[in-house]
Amino acid sequence: MKLTIHIQLTLDGVAQANGGNNETTDPGFTRGGWALPLGDEEGVGYILDAWRRPDAFLLGRKTADLFAPYWGSQVGDGGFGDAITLKPKYIVSNTLVDPEWQNSTVVSGDVAAAIRELKARPGGELLVVGSASLAAWLLQEGLADELDLVQFPVIVGEGRRFFPEHGPDYALELLSHRVFATGVVAQTFRVAGRPEYA
Repeated sequence: MKLTIHIQLTLDGVAQANGGNNETTDPGFTRGGWALPLGDEEGVGYILDAWRRPDAFLLGRKTADLFAPYWGSQVGDGGFGDAITLKPKYIVSNTLVDPEWQNSTVVSGDVAAAIRELKARPGGELLVVGSASLAAWLLQEGLADELDLVQFPVIVGEGRRFFPEHGPDYALELLSHRVFATGVVAQTFRVAGRPEYA
């Protein structure tokens, strides 16, 4: 199973609070909601298609806690609620025991080994949405196969960045790209080992 990280981020790399401020998960961050003013029908359709595509989702605990009451209550909408709620979801947590969100399974303990087992299943796609900390860890552990970056033309100037200031280096192979009328750019890359330097 291919593991794809689908993440929305600003031009300065912030992946925090794209849909709005949430003091529970983002205390002190006041610049959330940067994605919504730049959304258009075509761009939202691209993201919805990405959510409809996988066989299963992989989520961090905080993202699952945010998504479950919101998207879980929108089953039958034909959109994001159906796309994520009706498919299997694997939630990474060492504290969650019995998730209430339907079709959810907790992944705990040796998370890397559990994800390797999921990836060993034939065919299909396992999609990470939101969950920036988990996504960065998956990339660092060599578990991500593709990056689907949806970059918004805004600089928020603060917040948690997806790529750390200091960290591993990666070579990427561009597989596809699209530019939307609002200036949002979607790029899909294959993770291709270490880069070469001059």
